[in-house]
Amino acid sequence: MVRIAIISYSLYGHTEKIALAIQRSIINAGGSADLYRVDETLPDEVLQKMKAPPKTTSIPIASTDVLLNYDAFLFGVPTRFGTCSAQWSTFWDRTGGIWAKGSLNGKAAAFFVSSASIGGGQESTVKSCLNYLVHHGMIFIPLGYNQCFSELANITETHGGSPWGAGTLAGADGSRFPSELELRIASIQGKTFYEIVKNIYDDSEVTNKGANIPKTEGNNTQANKKTLKQVNVDKKNKKKSNCTIS
Repeated sequence: MVRIAIISYSLYGHTEKIALAIQRSIINAGGSADLYRVDETLPDEVLQKMKAPPKTTSIPIASTDVLLNYDAFLFGVPTRFGTCSAQWSTFWDRTGGIWAKGSLNGKAAAFFVSSASIGGGQESTVKSCLNYLVHHGMIFIPLGYNQCFSELANITETHGGSPWGAGTLAGADGSRFPSELELRIASIQGKTFYEIVKNIYDDSEVTNKGANIPKTEGNNTQANKKTLKQVNVDKKNKKKSNCTIS
C-alpha cells in the first residue's frame, strides 16, 4: 500500500483541521495516512503573547526521515505575506543532505493552505512552494477542478481553496475555522490524491533513494523497453520511409 504522510504547520489550528479532514477521506477511500507537524520556531514567550494554543502533542514532529520513509505527501502550509511560513522555510532548509542524494526524486506531493483572507495567498503560497518540489525532483499533484468544480466555483459563500489545493480562511483575528464547504473540498482532495498516487506507487518500490519505475505486468519489463538508441534509429528509419522524390 502506498505510504502517505500529511505534514502541516498550524499556529492556531486551522491548517490542522484541514489535515484531519484529508486524513479521514484517505482512510474512507481505503488508504492510510499519518499526520505530522512541522516544528515550531517561535519562542514560547512570543507564542504566549500571540495567544497561540498548545500544540497537539499526539501529532509527532516531522523530521527529514519522514520524507525518506513515505511515498507521497500532503503539505499543509499557512500563508505569510503570500508565501509559506518561516517554520516551513526552516523545515525545507534542513533537507539539503537528502537533496544532494536525490532522495525525494519522483515522490508525489500536494498542498493545502490557510490564509487570513481570500487575497492572502491561497494560490501564490502553493506556487512559491513549488520551488522546493522542483529542486527535489518531486511530482506536484494539484487538486484541479475535475472532482470539485461546483465546490470551488461556489460564489454563494466566502471560502478558501483553489485548483492548486484545499484551503481555509482564518479571518484577520484567526477566529474563523474551516467551514463545511472547505472541509468538503479538503475531503475531495484527500480522496483524489490517494486514488492517483496508489496507481503510481502501489505496484512500485519506493526507497529513500527516490521513486523507482513502477513494475509492469509479467516478467517482460526489459523486453518491453526500448533503449534511447533504438528509439532514435526507429525515428530515423521512419523519416526515410516518408521521403518522396520531387
